[in-house]
Amino acid sequence: MPQTGALVASELDLSWVRSQFPSLSQKVDGQPAIFLDGPGGTQVPQRVIDAISNYLCRDNANSGGAYPTSRNTDAMIASARAAMADFLGCSADEIVFGPNMTTLTYAMSRAIGRELQPGDEIVLTHLDHDANIAPWRALEERGATIRMVDIHADDCTLDMDDMARKITGKTKVVAVGYASNAVGTINDVQRIVQLAHDHGALAYIDAVHYAPHGPIDVRAIDCDFLVCSTYKFFGPHMGVLFGKRDHLKRLQPYKLRANTDAIPNRWEWGTLNHECIAGITACVEYLADLGRNVSSPSNRRAAILAAYDAIKRHEHELMDKLIRGLQKISGLRLYGIQDPVHFDKRCPTIAVRIQGHTPLQLANRLGEHGIFTWDGNYYAVNVTERLDVEKDGGFLRIGIAHYNTAEEIDRFLTTLRTIVAT
Repeated sequence: MPQTGALVASELDLSWVRSQFPSLSQKVDGQPAIFLDGPGGTQVPQRVIDAISNYLCRDNANSGGAYPTSRNTDAMIASARAAMADFLGCSADEIVFGPNMTTLTYAMSRAIGRELQPGDEIVLTHLDHDANIAPWRALEERGATIRMVDIHADDCTLDMDDMARKITGKTKVVAVGYASNAVGTINDVQRIVQLAHDHGALAYIDAVHYAPHGPIDVRAIDCDFLVCSTYKFFGPHMGVLFGKRDHLKRLQPYKLRANTDAIPNRWEWGTLNHECIAGITACVEYLADLGRNVSSPSNRRAAILAAYDAIKRHEHELMDKLIRGLQKISGLRLYGIQDPVHFDKRCPTIAVRIQGHTPLQLANRLGEHGIFTWDGNYYAVNVTERLDVEKDGGFLRIGIAHYNTAEEIDRFLTTLRTIVAT
């Protein structure tokens, strides 16, 4: 999807990037650790650590007080909303903070559920993380009907013809992931949102997995809601929800009486995690600085877009190298899009299985060599069930982030080949 205001970026300065992340200097048995576990949560720049620490040292107070540290807290929260508004391409009063994506989605599904009638339908997909399925399935208690969109098992892409059939005049919500956290597929969310709106339904986008890899423009997508988690794109463990202003005003949240009715605060339950919110501004500024290093952007939003242009090209080079190497390993099956021509439709998140080795065995052996990967279903249980691998331990997942290097991919492939051969 084209991003308005995007700038052509130069080559990613990988030395500068890696110098920002203190955790990357760790070693395991004398060898540098390789972090290929980004889909479960990325590493964070030093500035994020400093922002959290500095807030606790200087301004730790509840909001709304008539004294300096409380007023500083209010200003910090406002700054974080503005940062996330630049990140997502929306207004600051459309940004809601919460503990994580799952909690925010449950809160929103409960509010939307107040308007549903028995027989109303909610469309979900087999490609999604369970955090964008279970909160909506809970509305079956109110009489809602759940309809599941199938996938093409050969390349793990959504069956868009099935999507078009499942969205009808009875559909009230279409909830779909921007990208699969299991197999990396990037969905055509703009088309899906249009299908939902054509039938008068709300469109709810889970962008948790996509956010580290590509720019998000909620205005261009025209989604009603979009949710992400900052710990997946170089920040603290927090969730962030975008909601169109009219929806945030109209829908009725479950909340405390004392909580204001003003947006976005009415959607934030209890005291927020102030120190982590301070870290959110820092992680957005890291991305903006990366963009300023490769281009000459006119504002923070343009800097973020420039950063993602460089990130995507670097990650795609590593992904091409990784997939080509994996395809040469005997007994290995790779799930998802494999043709480089279509790499623009996938994230650099690779799911594999290798004959004679369980995913857990492989992850354990790789971990012993200082290479960090994930095994299992990563809560994308609908995918592993649909592909009939859940009972066999799911997948081994290799996740590339922009701080990874070609040398790390080479070492991973060499180590994996040695493990498989023994």
